Amino acid sequence: MTIFETEEDLKREKKAIETFVNTFGGSYKKLDPLDVDYKIFDKNDNLIAYAEVKGRIRNIRNAYPLPISITKVAKLIDKRLAPVIIWACDDGIIYGIASKLEGHIKFGGRKPRESSYSDEEMMAYFEKQKELKYVRFDLQS
Repeated sequence: MTIFETEEDLKREKKAIETFVNTFGGSYKKLDPLDVDYKIFDKNDNLIAYAEVKGRIRNIRNAYPLPISITKVAKLIDKRLAPVIIWACDDGIIYGIASKLEGHIKFGGRKPRESSYSDEEMMAYFEKQKELKYVRFDLQS
């Protein structure tokens, strides 16, 4: 498995996870690159969820449909504890519990790079719905 995250992607991911846990007064721990992204802890340091953070280089209002690889969703749900998906937009985050979201599945993904015939994979796409919440970034961050 190839890791595609750039330094800018990692900064966006860190800002998103910090915004998410600060909303609830918790903390997080980064996991192995081949695992889901984070363990989420409450204010008493109890493990309460796992999270996957996906970059979405758009503003919140233009972010839909929200894409994520089916492989990542399956890996997240296999953890059996509050599987949270967080999309890191330019102006904030959109998040939801994967098992409560409704979406559609189709082939999609990155545009092929020169070294590859196709980078398409099975993707889930989520339209705006009641189960998705958002938090805007602080203007100072």
